[in-house]
Amino acid sequence: MNTMLKAIASGFAGACALTLLHETARRFIPEAPRADILGMRAIAKGLRAADQEPPADPELHTLALGGDILSNSIYYSLIGVSQGKGVPVLGAALGALAGVGAVTLPGPMGLGTAPSSRTPATAAMTVGWYLFGGLVAAAAYEFLDKQLED
Repeated sequence: MNTMLKAIASGFAGACALTLLHETARRFIPEAPRADILGMRAIAKGLRAADQEPPADPELHTLALGGDILSNSIYYSLIGVSQGKGVPVLGAALGALAGVGAVTLPGPMGLGTAPSSRTPATAAMTVGWYLFGGLVAAAAYEFLDKQLED
């Protein structure tokens, strides 16, 4: 498996782990981040800008989760630039940067701040969970690298 395929597979693993964590935690933790709401707002805003009516919430939610997995997969696939060197550090950096972005960017983008930073605990979970996604991507990359080495 070449570096690009390892990177894509690893990014997908990180994105799926992140989305699973978000979707599970939101059901049990009142202050949990709501990346799904940010995604729904972003899609609805884009559709309205194109003079299209957004779909009903259930379909919009599904589209948001798919968009989250796709965009986070692409982002976490940057783990491949490490080419096997400093993978955990790069995974942590990618995750931390994504988390900080998820806390600071929604407001200026017109998506609201509550879903990712309504309380200090929400903001901390947001950063921590994106960090987790980056570390999963790094672990997956190292696993694939080792499996293909043997």
